[in-house]
Amino acid sequence: MNRHERLTALLDMVGEREKVDVEVSAGELGVSPATIRRDLDHLAGRNLVVRTRGGAVASNVAYDLPLRHKAARNAPEQQRISAAAARMVDPGMVVGLNGGTTSTEVGRALATRPDMGEPSGGPLLTVVTNALNIAHELAVRPNIKIVVTGGVARQQSFDLSGPLSHLFLDQISLDLVFLGVDAFDPVHGAQAHHEGDASTNRLMAARARQVVVLADSGKLGGHAFAKICATADVDVLVTDGRADPERVHAFEEEGVRVVKA
Repeated sequence: MNRHERLTALLDMVGEREKVDVEVSAGELGVSPATIRRDLDHLAGRNLVVRTRGGAVASNVAYDLPLRHKAARNAPEQQRISAAAARMVDPGMVVGLNGGTTSTEVGRALATRPDMGEPSGGPLLTVVTNALNIAHELAVRPNIKIVVTGGVARQQSFDLSGPLSHLFLDQISLDLVFLGVDAFDPVHGAQAHHEGDASTNRLMAARARQVVVLADSGKLGGHAFAKICATADVDVLVTDGRADPERVHAFEEEGVRVVKA
């Protein structure tokens, strides 16, 4: 387990238990107590935990783990999903990307496609996003035009949401939108943990000619707090090869094309 993975594991433990103990955490993660102390000091320096004698407790700021601290628990699957999604994009398209780790990987896959690096007289692709981190990464790519929705930045993530983003999205059209979701179920549709994210994602989906949901097999059949859109509103699901065949069939019965990456 490298440091990035340890930091994420510690944040997960704090989130689940509200506090962690240095000695116990060291035993669980298979490292020395000194290593855990350094890791907790690092997280405390970023205001992600509060150090206590012998451990740490959750910060008084509610947060989702920032993307830069989220371990790629399903990194190989995530990369295959993002690569398969990026292949769906043709030059000249207007593409929507919401926030999240998988959508971020799609942005990177698009940016590094060989045809997106060829000399041109103007942008080869327009990306509309409500994710500040995606806009930041792609803004330096001369062949990609970046359009940011506007809105209020949530403390818990890099995403913009709220009425200002809705005013903007009402005025545009997308060729396709890639939606990273927290859960996707054949009956209950695509869902997100936060109602603000769900509302913005719902409008992005409504403004797109084609809706593509990005979800690893662990998110299929799951449930989250707020509904983004119905299963019938989704055109394509891109998932990994571990997806349950019966569940895949259930999505296909609802008219969703399933791509296993």
